[in-house]
Amino acid sequence: MNPQLAGIESLPGTYVFDLARSAKALVLNRFLHGLTVPANRELFRSDPEAAFERAGLSQEERALVLSLDWRGLIRYGASFFTLEKLARVSGVSNPEMVAAMRG
Repeated sequence: MNPQLAGIESLPGTYVFDLARSAKALVLNRFLHGLTVPANRELFRSDPEAAFERAGLSQEERALVLSLDWRGLIRYGASFFTLEKLARVSGVSNPEMVAAMRG
């Protein structure tokens, strides 16, 4: 482990975006980043399940996205920067998203 991260697990609400978490959430993060493409946004808005199927999202990932579980998405390994794409498409402002993460 990176010595700079020693003891990080003792800080409540801290989720390290490390290589393992990044690899786990690669498909999810690619899907979320893909929301920058107008055709992908339109498909997600009109038929989320078709968008999920095209991207290859797992059932867990689909549930997290559909419920806009911001904290769950972060814990899972979603990049904050890709969550901003989902928030925008879903009509959620950055302050609202961050407040939901905080609880």
